[in-house]
Amino acid sequence: MALKVAVQMDPIERIKIAGDSTFALLLEAQSRGHSLSYYTPDKLSLSEGKLYASVNALEVRDRAGDHFTLGEAKRTDLSSFDVILLRQDPPFDMHYITTTHLLEKLTGTLVVNNARSVRNAPEKMFVMEFGDLMPPTLITRDLEEIKAFRAKHKDIVMKPLYGKGGESVFRIAPDDLNFGSLFDLFSVTFREAWVVQKFLPEVKDGDKRIILVDGEFAGAVNRVPAEGDLRSNMVRGGSPKKTDLSPREREICDRLGPELKKRGLLFTGIDVIGGWLTEINVTSPTGIRAIKNLGGPDVAAMIWDAIEKKRK
Repeated sequence: MALKVAVQMDPIERIKIAGDSTFALLLEAQSRGHSLSYYTPDKLSLSEGKLYASVNALEVRDRAGDHFTLGEAKRTDLSSFDVILLRQDPPFDMHYITTTHLLEKLTGTLVVNNARSVRNAPEKMFVMEFGDLMPPTLITRDLEEIKAFRAKHKDIVMKPLYGKGGESVFRIAPDDLNFGSLFDLFSVTFREAWVVQKFLPEVKDGDKRIILVDGEFAGAVNRVPAEGDLRSNMVRGGSPKKTDLSPREREICDRLGPELKKRGLLFTGIDVIGGWLTEINVTSPTGIRAIKNLGGPDVAAMIWDAIEKKRK
């Protein structure tokens, strides 16, 4: 069953294909005979109740520096596609939110992940629905609340609520005199609330990215921070390592799976440190190429199996 597939993503010429999950999905779709089209979110237009975009036919190949060919741009009614992959990267800002409202206008097209659910489940907020699986966590801008949390838990981490890729993640040790300056910096830099969390020393052993496909465990990779760095994100120098799931991690997957499936969050990546759930990534999860490169399952194939099943 050949499908007409469009991908809404950031400029394709900028991606680093070796670790890019969107590119892995495109390669798999093409190998199955699905036709591919491409557009960036700035090309969306809602006119007289119909959603259009200037789209290009797309061919992909797994060659760095020569990984795609685009056809001529054509104004296209997006309802003509069977599937749209919503794969633009954060920041999760008003521009991103607007695109989810626009994609909701499509009724006969499968959007992966579901646009409404992506909007209503930002990574660091949605996870709070499973607070018993998380380390102690506070979301606030209030200085007194943060001081009280710090007094109780001593060693903490602060990060912006809508941050991405390990940007602006700070550990504040009990005797760190930079806390006041950091609070001032966050106050003028970020309009949103911040996530304040008890520091987990187990992060030195890795931050596990676990992929769920339509609510079921699909694969995992352990991301170990670079020497001298708190952050394990691979874009920040974290090293991918082969891993298995612990019983606790399987319990977390079992708890989250039904809710993810119900919301139409077909491709999600959860983050677990030392048995504690820290994030549920739904906007543009990554990790599937790293999992396959380490000898794990082909998650891209599993995702397309699920998409094809839903389209039938």
